[in-house]
Amino acid sequence: MAENTQAALDAQADVVIVGAGFGGLECAMGLGRAGVDTLVIDRRNHNLFQPLLYQVATAALSPADIAEPIRKTLGRYQSVRVMLAEVTDIQDSAVVLSDGRRVGFGKLVIATGSDYTYFGHDDWREHAPGLKSLREARKIRQRLLMAFEAAETTRDPAKRKALLTTAIVGGGPTGVEMAGAVAELGRFMIRRDFRALEVRDMRVLLIEAGPRILAGFPANLSDYAAGRLRRAGVEIMLDAPVEAIAPGELVVSDAPIAVGCIIWAAGIKPSPAAGWLGLEQAAKGRIPVDDGLAVIGRPDIYAMGDTASMPTPLPGLAQVAKQQGRWLGARLVAEISGQPPAETFRFRNRGNTAMIGRNAAVFDFGTWQLTGPLAWFLWAFVHVALLVNFEKKLLVAVQWTARYVTRQRGARLIEEDNPTVPRID
Repeated sequence: MAENTQAALDAQADVVIVGAGFGGLECAMGLGRAGVDTLVIDRRNHNLFQPLLYQVATAALSPADIAEPIRKTLGRYQSVRVMLAEVTDIQDSAVVLSDGRRVGFGKLVIATGSDYTYFGHDDWREHAPGLKSLREARKIRQRLLMAFEAAETTRDPAKRKALLTTAIVGGGPTGVEMAGAVAELGRFMIRRDFRALEVRDMRVLLIEAGPRILAGFPANLSDYAAGRLRRAGVEIMLDAPVEAIAPGELVVSDAPIAVGCIIWAAGIKPSPAAGWLGLEQAAKGRIPVDDGLAVIGRPDIYAMGDTASMPTPLPGLAQVAKQQGRWLGARLVAEISGQPPAETFRFRNRGNTAMIGRNAAVFDFGTWQLTGPLAWFLWAFVHVALLVNFEKKLLVAVQWTARYVTRQRGARLIEEDNPTVPRID
């Protein structure tokens, strides 16, 4: 492999950060405050608050409410530059971009996150989009709303019921939150806006291959969530692996189910970043790092968030990535300034939570748990606090307050570019 030289590089920086998610942004801001020469590379021009994507998909929020241009967030830091590009490889002390450009680094931070896994059935993605991007959230919203529009005009009772059936695959926090939100949205729209539809014709299926939903929470919180979802009209299918997905249909435990919309929330996989380092088989696709987030065997490269595998496994939560990003930024500042850096990252668990529906949520703090309206309010407070700036915090808080009072959904827009009617054979 040819050795990189400065002349062969298209750009370089003392610190290059790949990925501007929770961890990447926190790290960049810490470096920016210290005046460290930093380059942030991301294939999107915006930071996305993924935990609230399901609210975009169910018309509770608009895309701009949970997304912020990266340049706007980091523009105040004169030492931080932003590059819109996709990284495809790492060669010696340079990252290689998809167009062949090379960017040299003194220190590299990999914060590329994760994606959904379809367990070897990548062709299912087209029919069952997940919730990892604005494009996917808008596609789900489009299909949900178009299914109701189509059901309003059909004269076939069987087809109407199929169009009003929404299947969510995966009973983790995203699936649970999505199921509750779809049930609430459907009841609201049928009672207020769709004269030819009946609430009794609507079905929301939450399909989980394991023995219970919210498997990462204590059993009592799982039971509480299941009870509240069933009261909201959600049908929970346990020990029910999905065997096939096609347009307008999925097969669960050998039984075909006709549906108007399918949403995928089952399992995640790391980004392909491990392959850039020749570590595809390591830690199930994650990059092995030490307690200081340094990649094993590459002390000039760091990894964090969902793409990293620490000696002590950590949950794939926003708070983990944010804490790692803040800590790593401080460590890099110390290293570059010649100060002794902290060598061990310690995660401080602020609790794990999932929202089930109006006035209902679960919160697990480890030694104690919380359910009901107080957990719901705390869920809302935490998610507002995690948003990237004051403008977004205020905007979302005001909209949630208005929605709580009026029960209205203000973002029920069907885009004109592809208003496809769901296919039900």
